[in-house]
Amino acid sequence: MAINGSHEGSAPLSPRYAERIDLVDPSSGALIDEAVVTYFKGPKSYSGEDVVEISCHGSPVVLHHIVQLAMAAGARIAEPGEFTLRAFLNGRIDLVQAEAIQDLIDARTFYQAQVAIQQAHGLLSRTLGPLKEHLIDLISLLEAGIDFAEDDVPVLAAEAIESRLQNLQAELNPILQSFSAGRVIREGLSLAIIGRPNVGKSSLFNCLLSSDRAIVTDIPGTTRDLISELAQIHGIPVRLMDTAGIRESRDRVEREGVARSYAALAESDLVLLVLDGSAPWDSAEKALLDEVGPLKHVIVLNKSDLGMRIEPCRMELRSFRVMSVSAKTGEGIPRLREVIFEMATGRSVGDILPQSVVTNLRHQQLLSECRFKLDEARERLRAQDPHEVILLGLYGALKSLDTITGATTVEDILGNIFSRFCIGK
Repeated sequence: MAINGSHEGSAPLSPRYAERIDLVDPSSGALIDEAVVTYFKGPKSYSGEDVVEISCHGSPVVLHHIVQLAMAAGARIAEPGEFTLRAFLNGRIDLVQAEAIQDLIDARTFYQAQVAIQQAHGLLSRTLGPLKEHLIDLISLLEAGIDFAEDDVPVLAAEAIESRLQNLQAELNPILQSFSAGRVIREGLSLAIIGRPNVGKSSLFNCLLSSDRAIVTDIPGTTRDLISELAQIHGIPVRLMDTAGIRESRDRVEREGVARSYAALAESDLVLLVLDGSAPWDSAEKALLDEVGPLKHVIVLNKSDLGMRIEPCRMELRSFRVMSVSAKTGEGIPRLREVIFEMATGRSVGDILPQSVVTNLRHQQLLSECRFKLDEARERLRAQDPHEVILLGLYGALKSLDTITGATTVEDILGNIFSRFCIGK
């Protein structure tokens, strides 16, 4: 494939300038396409290497022909993830950023994409940076006290080591705790709509889904099986589950539907227990409350358009989050969406994007290992073990952080030591 521009065809492309180019088939001399070609000279490219980008018209036939000609000239198709791998190997991005790029590609909502692009731009890496620096600093002080004692380098006192370890854990804990919200942001959550027959579960399901997916009638027991659909609530992917009404029944099919309702209740991240707010309170509602418990559950008093006969503040409901809505008119539904988001993420809808949120299970496990190793170092310190033993826990904690962001070398430790002390003078 030949490249001919408005200037001499042999003239080199200028780095970081887009140029209009004629793409010509070398075997026939026929014009293939008019394209824009941009040359990125390494390391100022995505992968850190020399890269040429060809932007041509969107015809699949033309694109395929250009790729075939490039391969005939010695190019090959990149392996999956190869450009990002090369960017990592060339030091353009770290592991956290590389994983965030995949999250950005896989994002199903704009909110997920926003969080992923923050990670791809190094937000979590920058957050972990000071923690890692403080850990290296403590390791350097202990190593210096051991290896250069003859040079009058002071040995760090136990109280100072304890204080530094406490500070490290204080830095680490909020980052680690953000995973509960981060997991929901990255993976979404499951939400079951539970209640007795004819309380409006299917109407609420359709309302949250913004689609008439479930059959709605005034006949109790219409829903006999679990219906599941994916919805989006303020950028969080939510798998909504409409369940069969919970009641005693002799019908074998309905009994199976009720059994599946209880299974959904047990397995869901969040449950909406729907009550008919327009009907008087009775023992059946109290029995349902006792079964679900208050954790990660919202009581939805439906049919507010008919007048409320169940007061949200009654004693049995005080330990629950209670919402009054009308699935028929839509009253209270926007606020219910906000409550679902708040309970799922621990944040308000109006808040800015999460800062330093951990969304990746691998990162969470490694940060947990880091905390365990710091706890181990504190135990060794309180047992008055030698500094060499305490260092084993600190190096273990550092290894966990390195596995997230990239390795710390021996030269990093030595450089930190020699930058702090006038050793050998």
